[in-house]
Amino acid sequence: MEADYVIVGAGSAGCAMAYRLAEAGKRVLVIEHGGTDMGPFIQMPAALSYPMNMPLYDWGFRTEPEPHLGGRTLATPRGKVMGGSSSINGMVFVRGHAQDFNHWDEQGATGWSYADVLPYFKRMETWHGGKDAGQDHSAYRGTSGPLHVTRGPRKNPLFNAFVEAGRQAGYEVTGDYNGEKQEGFGPMEATIWKGQRWSAANAYLKPALKRENCQSIRAFARRVVIENGRAIGVEVERGGQIEVIRAKAEVILAASSINTPKILLLSGIGAADDLKALGIPVVADRPGVGANLQDHMDIYMQFASKLPVTLYKYWNLWGKAIIGAQWLFTGKGLGASNQFESCAFIRSDKGVDYPDIQYHFLPIAVRYDGKAAAEGHGFQAHVGPMRSKSRGSVTLRSADPKDQPKILFNYMSHPDDWVEFRKCVRLTREIFGQKAFEPYVKHEIQPGAHYQTDEQIDDFIREHSESAYHPCGTARMGRADDPMAVVDPECRVIGVQGLRVADSSIFPRVTNGNLNAPSIMTGEKAADHILGRGMLARANIAPWNSPRWEVAQR
Repeated sequence: MEADYVIVGAGSAGCAMAYRLAEAGKRVLVIEHGGTDMGPFIQMPAALSYPMNMPLYDWGFRTEPEPHLGGRTLATPRGKVMGGSSSINGMVFVRGHAQDFNHWDEQGATGWSYADVLPYFKRMETWHGGKDAGQDHSAYRGTSGPLHVTRGPRKNPLFNAFVEAGRQAGYEVTGDYNGEKQEGFGPMEATIWKGQRWSAANAYLKPALKRENCQSIRAFARRVVIENGRAIGVEVERGGQIEVIRAKAEVILAASSINTPKILLLSGIGAADDLKALGIPVVADRPGVGANLQDHMDIYMQFASKLPVTLYKYWNLWGKAIIGAQWLFTGKGLGASNQFESCAFIRSDKGVDYPDIQYHFLPIAVRYDGKAAAEGHGFQAHVGPMRSKSRGSVTLRSADPKDQPKILFNYMSHPDDWVEFRKCVRLTREIFGQKAFEPYVKHEIQPGAHYQTDEQIDDFIREHSESAYHPCGTARMGRADDPMAVVDPECRVIGVQGLRVADSSIFPRVTNGNLNAPSIMTGEKAADHILGRGMLARANIAPWNSPRWEVAQR
């Protein structure tokens, strides 16, 4: 079996590349270990807490004991299904801030500045928030791409209370955080269309598979086969048999920031001494493979509600059945929303030039694993710093492809992370103390009003902080002469011919917010590099930045 291009991973970037390469007439074969994405647990937006906790759809990765979190091991969900993590995520759509991509460019990812990537963000989307945003956003938003981006109805009064509380606290209000102005409080956007999760599989892969020149197979990718310094295919296990899927042009890894470095290492691409110690022949000595692992962490600031306006009344078997039935038969109702309908991006202090704290607001007090707070009616804000200085790694446990890799984020290993998280807690309390929340806030559930000192807040963070599930950076993009870079700015693996990486692994630094949007953008832009055609014209426009950032926090 062979194709022009063999893509490993049917996730956010892989689906986008399959679509664009097939559209250009190339023969494309996508290898995905997971199965179908059909079924209500994936397709119903409100059911988002289920697929990321189901072995059928999730690889089931966990970290090693994290030394700065009291030895806790944290879940690291990654999608094992058509659509990859876009089929199990929270469907939140955040591009990132313009300065994130300018930083990439400055760090050696030449041609990935905001002016370079904005045209790809526009190409990939059909944006449905124009009227709601209140002004012309055509310079920033796309109207004819495969990915539908929508906003929830925000019928629950708590969504508007959150935005109004931010305004009362002196923060900016933004009509479109994905457009000109990220900083501020406003409506949150989602990859939901007509009441359905609009994953990369629905947007890109399924249309691509309708073409005769694109196909997918369900198989477990073991390693890239490299002969005389060139990738010629992928060794897979399928139906109990090991075979090689051959690539006439190139192999492209888009298997996630966890599995991509694992496959590179198993293929002999990584730190030479580590590979030799495991008996793996060295193809290319690239010590950056698996290094530079980053993530966002957050905590849930939960508050008990005076009024029964939250979603808690549906948090029982009967309530869930009613929501599910309404969605199943009409595609509407509470089941058609991920319930993340308001958000904010703020700066933690004066002297911070662009937002470094993100909020997701949710009108119920509940964990990602679906466990509701014991106090009944409540609501919460997920809050965390955006640019942690902590770095971790993904390494091999053994040379056996079936062994899960060792994942150590080294969370909270940098002292600045603690300072920033404390600010998150205190700024959040101030926001929920505004007049807009007076009718609703009964008391603070979590952490609880008794957590006041730095030491007490640190204890809470150590015990209760969780991953926001945004791992990236483990095959960093940079200059070819950078010893820690893994791919060059055209996504080519340095030191190996015919092999590219295009997924969140290549991010030099984590972007502001959720990573699905920049991952899809990466697939879109990588496709043009692979095809050897000119890049889309740069968009030389300047997004909004606070004119007072040097002297004021808000």
